[in-house]
Amino acid sequence: MKKILVTGATGQIGTDLLDELRSKYGIENVIASARNKKTHIVEKGPFYSLDCTDSKSFFEIAKKENVDTIIHLAAILSAVGEQNPSLLWDINVNGLYNALEISKELNCSLFVPSSIGAFGPGTPKDNTPQLTIQRPTTAYGISKVTGELLCDYYHLKYGLDTRGVRFPGLISYKALPGGGTTDYAVHIYYDALKKGHYTSFIDKGTYMDMMYMPDAINCIIDIMEANPDKLIDRNAFNVSSMSFEPEDIKNSIIKHIPNFTMDYDVDPVRQSIAESWPNSLDVSAAKEQWGFNPKYDLDKMTEDMIFHLSRKIMSK
Repeated sequence: MKKILVTGATGQIGTDLLDELRSKYGIENVIASARNKKTHIVEKGPFYSLDCTDSKSFFEIAKKENVDTIIHLAAILSAVGEQNPSLLWDINVNGLYNALEISKELNCSLFVPSSIGAFGPGTPKDNTPQLTIQRPTTAYGISKVTGELLCDYYHLKYGLDTRGVRFPGLISYKALPGGGTTDYAVHIYYDALKKGHYTSFIDKGTYMDMMYMPDAINCIIDIMEANPDKLIDRNAFNVSSMSFEPEDIKNSIIKHIPNFTMDYDVDPVRQSIAESWPNSLDVSAAKEQWGFNPKYDLDKMTEDMIFHLSRKIMSK
């Protein structure tokens, strides 16, 4: 990667990723883009206001900046997508189609994140294999399976260098998530520090895979720098750092905030989505093919989250 265009750059992943990419490759070599302008993103380096469904503008920016890599993060997440499936399809599928066509035309490498949402109720719940049944029951999941297959198609038919991972729930102190089912795992830390109490919309005993954002950022960079000849499961590697349920994260927080309490007010929509997803993923393919090696477990992540969020909250 020498010149990189990031779409959806003001979202949860992009906020963290931009800093790391610009530190590694140079500020002027990482071009941020998003539908909505965010001042702190604009001030830190090159930025374009871009709707990924606008193929003409998308192409013109990529060509003007002479990019060799597109990291396509623009997407609508699971809970929001169930409220507006047509918008989700337009962004997640038509926007991706534009990214694929532009990458083909300009000979760019393309990273596209998939998700554990690409699995469904019929998928094996524990140690979910790299290759397994995928019959998701959400609009979000269907869009992610479609994306995986489209990326496979462009690689096989046109030789396009497409790469991707199935992200689990992502946890970050820099930016709040944007409407996903795993969002509780971020909000719980904020409420623990601000209120000493959290009401979970995901029920007790519901296990989901998770990853701390520093591991997710390294994951993107590592797969994009990997030897392409070694990538067999090119567009949808299972990746995860940990699997936990709400009580596990509560108990981890109590080690630092002893008086923290939690109760439940389960959201039926997000709960049903969570129950359709795996409990834990088999990540051996990612480890074997490009050296995936996460650094954070639950307790190490909790310690880091509380440290950084405490400083962030106090500074406001």
